Amino acid sequence: MKLDFVKNTKRNVVASFVNKAVAMLFPFFRKTLFMWVLGPGYLGLNGLLYSILGMLMLAELGFGTAIVCYMYKPVAEDDKKLLCAYLKFFRTVYRCVGSAIFVVGLCLLPFLRRLIHGDIPADVNLHLVFLLHLCNTSASYFLFAYRGSILGAHHRNDILTHIRTVTSVIEFGTIALVLYFTHNYYHYVLVTILFTLLNNIMLVYATRRMFPDLVPEGALPQEEVKRVVSDVKAIFMHKVGSVVSHSFDNVVISSFLGLVAVAAYNNYHCISLAVAGIPTAICYSMTGGFGNKIHTESKEENFKLLMKVNRLIICIVIWCTAMLLALYQPFMIIWTGGKEGLIRHFMTPLLLVIWFYEKQSRETLRMFKNAASLWQQDRWKAVIASFANLALNILFINVFPEEYKLDGVIFATLLTDVVIQMPWESYAVFSGFFGRQEAKKYWLAQVGYLVLAVIMAILAWNTVSLVPWDGPRGFLIKGFVSAAVSSTLLVVLFREDVFELLKSLKGKNVN
Repeated sequence: MKLDFVKNTKRNVVASFVNKAVAMLFPFFRKTLFMWVLGPGYLGLNGLLYSILGMLMLAELGFGTAIVCYMYKPVAEDDKKLLCAYLKFFRTVYRCVGSAIFVVGLCLLPFLRRLIHGDIPADVNLHLVFLLHLCNTSASYFLFAYRGSILGAHHRNDILTHIRTVTSVIEFGTIALVLYFTHNYYHYVLVTILFTLLNNIMLVYATRRMFPDLVPEGALPQEEVKRVVSDVKAIFMHKVGSVVSHSFDNVVISSFLGLVAVAAYNNYHCISLAVAGIPTAICYSMTGGFGNKIHTESKEENFKLLMKVNRLIICIVIWCTAMLLALYQPFMIIWTGGKEGLIRHFMTPLLLVIWFYEKQSRETLRMFKNAASLWQQDRWKAVIASFANLALNILFINVFPEEYKLDGVIFATLLTDVVIQMPWESYAVFSGFFGRQEAKKYWLAQVGYLVLAVIMAILAWNTVSLVPWDGPRGFLIKGFVSAAVSSTLLVVLFREDVFELLKSLKGKNVN
């Protein structure tokens, strides 16, 4: 069964943009509530606990990613028996994962206090709060999270995204009321558990209604199990790299600099992550379609599509980069109210902007690599990069001057990405699926995009620096100026792409 790539992508993109708007605004509002209602200590504690739980989720190993990608072929061949077998296998795996996460989490309880430098909020029982978060993390694995694979394999991520959007909106409203009226961190955690259950109930209802004939039954053939397990080993190595390189940053900062530094880092980082949601949403919307095309079209057609999508993503990334550099620090000053310890010097947002561009400019390549199941080729990349990043974190946080120690953590991650992750990742895609000629075309284009990004970012920042006003009024004027400059340059440099995108959004026939 050949899926409608354009139609499904449009649906997924619309759903993803709505969801990303929610995902950008609500964490920002939640952090604001934490800062002003509970205080920076609670904000830092919450970030640390989420980072620890992120590491525990390594127990998932990558089965979710592998099984969705293996489902692309039976979907293309309309093999429902094999899809049902994959679903049953996935359910069994996730129940084991949920148990493993809970047990390992319990083993960490005696060591939690050692991960925090300095004081913790006086009215918080660290072990009880961690247990509640642990139950919330384990719950989805025991319930119906595995059924999301059906939607991903059929390129219908829009359904899953709508569910997340609806539950997120209601959840945030409930959290805001609870924190405002009770000022109680425990109530906040209990609300998150309640909405994890609600999200799972809505997911199982939607999948049973859309695909009533896909139920977890049957035995997966042994050769399929071996293939999945083989790839899962590689995916697990990638996940180790992702968790250690990013989530573990909070643990290092907490251990050496304290919870307020964790809060400052998370505040700055969440802005770039929120903006990164824009290109990520588009790529996420296309992954299932790419997976289907890999099994139904030629390599030449796939490379043309890769380059076209990459150019579209780069247009957005360049615009976001220029806007981020121009508005990062003014926004942070207004948002935090200049609270002590939460505002950093200009080097912090500058490094985060560079990291943002480096990471998002290869989003399309990572999407294709996952869709094509190319995990074996660079499985050691993540492990080597993670250990290098951890070592550099500790080195830089010890040798950098006091005011630049936090920047050392960011610089360590950026350095390992550029030196290890990016070239190895590219090698995996072009040696495992395409070829040298395609690699040359891709990287020549990427160098050209980088030059344009630097020019646009510098012009936007210099233009905004001419605005003499501060505060909310000054920020609005700076935002208007930077948007005008960046958008004008974008239209001049990528005129055909912008017009084609607008035609597509209007529903006209565009390939």
